[in-house]
Amino acid sequence: MRYAAMIQARYGSSRLPGKILMDIAGKPVLQWVIERVQRSRYIDETVVVTSVNKQNLPVLRLCADLGVRVFAGSEDDVLDRYYQMAKLIQPDYIVRVTADCPCYDWSILDRAIESVPPEADYLSDFGETLPDGLDIEIIKFSALQLAWQKAELASEREHVTQYIRKHPEEFQHKNFACPFGALGHLRWTLDEREDFVLVEAIYNHFFAIGREDFLTQDILAFISEKPDLSRINAKYARNEGLARSLREDKVVANLGAWRNCHVKGTGTV
Repeated sequence: MRYAAMIQARYGSSRLPGKILMDIAGKPVLQWVIERVQRSRYIDETVVVTSVNKQNLPVLRLCADLGVRVFAGSEDDVLDRYYQMAKLIQPDYIVRVTADCPCYDWSILDRAIESVPPEADYLSDFGETLPDGLDIEIIKFSALQLAWQKAELASEREHVTQYIRKHPEEFQHKNFACPFGALGHLRWTLDEREDFVLVEAIYNHFFAIGREDFLTQDILAFISEKPDLSRINAKYARNEGLARSLREDKVVANLGAWRNCHVKGTGTV
């Protein structure tokens, strides 16, 4: 089986501009994500999927410097970005990673890969038991292709696996739970300024003791000694971007229904 890790990376960010190229411990965030994913025993290739927006030129330069293959596709249709890249390299499975997860744990990814049954089309932490920022998604290429063909809503095109998640009658799902218990309340992603403060503190701690290869259990031990750290960004909800996209889908659908009703002469203004 061939596994390709595809790291979704875009320079623009409304909440924390340029976050994927912010410096932590001497390297940009995106480089840390790439290097942590590459530690996996099962990933055959790591690629970055970005968009054609000129803002992403620094992303292209970084990938060139690191010798990492990069694909530039649609700005908003991220599902198409993934499919077009996957079609070129033809892996059996795609591991979806986002570039704002500098604490990504390759050892958990390896456990997840080892647990994928042959019949599964999609594996994910459906119960959100992993810390935000350690999300696991493994997609069979044939499932990605079908989703690309059938997904219509804007949220399904922007958030790559939404169609697959919403249609268990079409895809075989496999759940993966955090091996260290329910940790979904923890936030180790990078979307807000407070997120950066926490992640930087984590990196600075482990670099001070000569550790680049810290894992989830190491971070847990560190923050247990400094519980105030996890409170820094605790006020932010998980998956805010997805929630916003779903709200926009509903607004568009309601507007379409209103227009249809108005054109037929049955609506009121």
